[in-house]
Amino acid sequence: MKGSLIFFISILSYCPLSAQQPVVVNLQCQYQEFPLGVDDPSPRLSWQLTASRRNTMQTAYRVLVADDKALLQKNTGNVWDSKKVISGQSIQVAYAGKKLQPGKLYYWKVMVWDDKAVGSQWSSPSSWQMGLLADEDWKGARWIAYERMPDSLRIVPAIHGGGNPKLGPGKNILPLLRKEFVIKKSVKRATAFIAGLGHFDLSVNGKKTGDHFLDAGWTQYSNNALYVTFDITHQLKKGGNALGVMLGNGFYYTPRERYRKITVAYGYPKMICRIALEYTDGSVEDIVSDDSWKAAPGPITFSSIYSGEDYNANLQQAGWDSPSFNDQSWKTALIVDGPPVLSAQTADPLKITDSFSVKKISQPKPSVWVYDFGQNASGIFRIKVKGKQQDQIVFRPAELITDDGLVTQDAVGTPVYFNYTLKGATPEAWQPQFTYYGFRYIQVEGAVPNGEPNPQGLPVIMEIESLHTRNAAAKVGSFSCSNELFNRTNTLIDWAIRSNMASVLTDCPHREKLGWLEEAHLMGSSVKYNYNIAGLGRKIVKDMIDAQTADGLVPDIAPEYVHFESGFRDSPEWGSNSIILPWYLYQWYGDEQDLKEAYPMMQRYADYLQKKSANGILSHGLGDWFDIGPKNPGESQLTPKGVTATAIFYYDLSILSKVAKLLGKSSDARHYEEMAEKVRTAFNNAFFNKDTKQYATGSQTANAMAVYMELVEPQYKDAVVENIVADIRERKNSLTAGDIGYRYLIRVLEESGRSDVIFDMNNRSDVPGYGFQLAHGATALTESWQAYRFVSNNHFMLGHLMEWFYSGLGGIRQAEHSVGFKQIDIRPEPVGNVTHAAANYISPYGTIASGWKKEEGTFELNIEIPANTTATVYLPASQTAEITESGKPINKSNDIKILGRQNGVVLISVGSGKYRFQVNTKK
Repeated sequence: MKGSLIFFISILSYCPLSAQQPVVVNLQCQYQEFPLGVDDPSPRLSWQLTASRRNTMQTAYRVLVADDKALLQKNTGNVWDSKKVISGQSIQVAYAGKKLQPGKLYYWKVMVWDDKAVGSQWSSPSSWQMGLLADEDWKGARWIAYERMPDSLRIVPAIHGGGNPKLGPGKNILPLLRKEFVIKKSVKRATAFIAGLGHFDLSVNGKKTGDHFLDAGWTQYSNNALYVTFDITHQLKKGGNALGVMLGNGFYYTPRERYRKITVAYGYPKMICRIALEYTDGSVEDIVSDDSWKAAPGPITFSSIYSGEDYNANLQQAGWDSPSFNDQSWKTALIVDGPPVLSAQTADPLKITDSFSVKKISQPKPSVWVYDFGQNASGIFRIKVKGKQQDQIVFRPAELITDDGLVTQDAVGTPVYFNYTLKGATPEAWQPQFTYYGFRYIQVEGAVPNGEPNPQGLPVIMEIESLHTRNAAAKVGSFSCSNELFNRTNTLIDWAIRSNMASVLTDCPHREKLGWLEEAHLMGSSVKYNYNIAGLGRKIVKDMIDAQTADGLVPDIAPEYVHFESGFRDSPEWGSNSIILPWYLYQWYGDEQDLKEAYPMMQRYADYLQKKSANGILSHGLGDWFDIGPKNPGESQLTPKGVTATAIFYYDLSILSKVAKLLGKSSDARHYEEMAEKVRTAFNNAFFNKDTKQYATGSQTANAMAVYMELVEPQYKDAVVENIVADIRERKNSLTAGDIGYRYLIRVLEESGRSDVIFDMNNRSDVPGYGFQLAHGATALTESWQAYRFVSNNHFMLGHLMEWFYSGLGGIRQAEHSVGFKQIDIRPEPVGNVTHAAANYISPYGTIASGWKKEEGTFELNIEIPANTTATVYLPASQTAEITESGKPINKSNDIKILGRQNGVVLISVGSGKYRFQVNTKK
């Protein structure tokens, strides 16, 4: 009998996966698959479920964590076995096992049970590697450099602009650092923990490690720097090995030549690293940065984050990063000081993600050639060139060209250029390493295109391409519809997002490259529908914490390298990102820990605004930046600054009361509710006209912000919304709202059921707006609605319509009070001439999809809801319409619950699964 039982159990263990079993997929630790350098002692774990059965919900889970993959395969969690936990939580599950050790690799897997008590099989294993959690974990590694900058040359905070010419050119050496070592035993695992300021490239045995660009992300270097973790196991070998590091300036040091938005000098380039070697016999060894390393000048002779890079191929030292290189002429690396804190880079790195070939070549004048790549994007370029030794080529990137065909940088700072000095052997290839720029065109001087007449014997450009660089956040969304102008607008905005998604969310990829904060909360939803920026969002929050001043101010930019003046440093619509963004990130991704870390900053900023207010009213800042008024764009023209500043202050206080409740701080919650009510009363007394039902000047921004922030009293809300619509209609469906107001205008119209107005405003090319920019040749969103050439032509601050593409036309929204898209609203709004639309978003729980099409007499909606979530579907249908799901009458489906009808919409409750609804209105 005993043998039979064992045989029966054995049969069960090998039986194929039941069609009804849930499947656990997409394991993530700290928002990433297989992350390296995790520096949270209690990392958050997440997973997704798939199931063939509709309405599948998780009811329990079990997590195993082991420090040995073999143990995990035996279903042993020697580090943590959560046992069976009765919970539907599948995102942000906090690790609660043994103390995690720095640098150690951990393996984990999950199984779950669904609402029918059916258990899944174990997921495929995943892993994470811890970072270095304390100074001693660096094992004595020191910051090293080629040279030490005298303290007298330190410029912190930065100078706005070029600074005093007496400071001199500030040219510095961009060094190479190297170290050889011998491995005598078999390596089980080798990990590099490395920080290089401003940026670094690591190579092992002559090959670059990884595919990152501009590592590490930039920070406020007076406070901290980021390090990056690499698995270099497969780059090492028994015997001699060599490490090589190239360093660039980044925002750590700006040479005082050519164009620069700011002049900053924390120090000359430097590096710190630890190579942790774990051998198969269980022993360990560390190779660290110290004065045993050698240093020499590199072939990069100039590098500026703003103004280009110069490279002299004759200064290359072949094999410098390989074993057995003769470095007798190199100097001993200097031990220097560095930032006081090192933190792991947890945001996605920058990478080269796209390339563009040449679309057109022109010669506007002798010896000058202009290459058009067809797309304005952030990036660098790559060349393959052939010529004589010491020949020099100049490359000038630009967004625009003049009427005579030459490139122009006038709107974004000049001069910016790249110099390449040829070695003169076989065809040689080169691309810049430590800077980037926003460009569509490259003007080449001193070389000719391949195949063109070359009587002067100039170098020949054999190949040239544009390489787009951006933060490598995963693409998680897509949108398309039948309206081609909207598709092109979506692409226009997306290229501005891509081009400004770096280590911070920049305003533009050329002129400033600074982290202007209003974009993070106003454009945040548009970005998050398209890219997983959970890691980048956390990094921005930490940048704001570092930037906050002693009196509580959160400046307009973070990191705050330079102290701008007036509203360019202290504008509530910008600084309030310190309160709004942490809340938005929590709502979107569900990480309460980030709110806890940000809460003190949020409190201090609210206190700062309170002290700045006069009887609850704020009146400083930039206001509705770049709105459309009678003058050239800039500070608010149509809306008093007091409206936008005070409205955002009220919004801050409303959010803080919710955060305080969530964190169990009831007295704080009451305090912020009371403050908010006082501000609301003051705002309405100061700005609302009960006779006209208008706020202040009656601008689109003034009225929309009052409605969105719920400042308007309920009995007046509809009238204020009608005033918004009337203003738009009176302007023949054109917009006036700017950087601050336009997002709120779109949100209010959508929530009020007036997507028809949104359509009419944006389905045109004859007035300033998206279509106008496209009609004037833009390939990325421009800084001004009017597509002015005298400002940036790659800016993403006005891209708020993208959010409506997903939430309005596509119909994918998070339900009110939901967190992490646990509850979903599918609420498509067919308007105008749009006959079909489709949107997809990979939420923390899985893919949400909504696609609809309408034909004469029918409307069809296809949706997908991920397991462990529920959704309410708002199906456009009249009282007499016939409604089916997958061909069956809707009232006969056991998987669907009809909630009721309202305003021409049928409300339907569904669980996970795929559904096809059809509304038939044919008589």
